[in-house]
Amino acid sequence: MEDRQERAEARIAHLTRALDEMSEVVAGQATRLDRLERQLRMLIEREAEREYAQGGSLPMADKPPPHW
Repeated sequence: MEDRQERAEARIAHLTRALDEMSEVVAGQATRLDRLERQLRMLIEREAEREYAQGGSLPMADKPPPHW
């Protein structure tokens, strides 16, 4: 019975460590995703401003493709 309890406790400890590690990874990915989303918004805005300054019309992203 003691051996079984020790194995269960060891497994719980292992799973707890694995969960902690995965939580750190997910938190890091959330931080990186937030940063990448901000950068993407900035680039989209910058490109829209550039397109408008060049042609004075709607940004290309808001126009239908030429084959439509």
